[in-house]
Amino acid sequence: MSLDLDKINNDLKDKSPAEIIAWAISFAKNAVITTNFRPYEVAILNAVTEVKKDIKVIWCDTGYNTVQTYKHAEEIIEKLDLNIQLYTPKQTAAHRNVVLGVPSIEDPKHAVFTEQVKLEPFARAMKEHEPDVWFTNLRKGQTAFRNSIDVVSVSKDGIVKVSPFYNWTDEQLDTYLEEKNLPNEFTYFDPTKVESNRECGLHI
Repeated sequence: MSLDLDKINNDLKDKSPAEIIAWAISFAKNAVITTNFRPYEVAILNAVTEVKKDIKVIWCDTGYNTVQTYKHAEEIIEKLDLNIQLYTPKQTAAHRNVVLGVPSIEDPKHAVFTEQVKLEPFARAMKEHEPDVWFTNLRKGQTAFRNSIDVVSVSKDGIVKVSPFYNWTDEQLDTYLEEKNLPNEFTYFDPTKVESNRECGLHI
């Protein structure tokens, strides 16, 4: 699919998340959302399912989430009745902890760890579902790479990537969650990123 991204993003710059989502759903043949249930993820999950209730929600669970994140995920899955498609690493966390552990980001083995717990399950999910539209909750200001994209971008595999809340601040999202009576959870840790301003490899 050929897109004039500059024109599209200019046309969408003043649109609400709901309008952006409706625009994408209007031409999508197979749309998905990806989530890790990090802080504010519930916003994109709620917004997209309000437009398309049965959309597939791909959760690549590394196996290293906090107890609070797992409890939050269960609450959101039930509250929004999400169509969860769960993907996990081929090796259990317990087994990996014995043979590899959780390497620091300076350790060359960290790349192997990231491939095992995040990149491989994600690639497997995308291969199985073959989406043409991919909803994410990427936002400006999160990382240098994310500052370089926009509401609509195209992944390296040619998937149309839509970030309806791209220009929103935490404060705006706080208000949205309050208005929608949605919970949030900040006790979150991603062992493949460690630092919030690092990319994990999914979006590059």
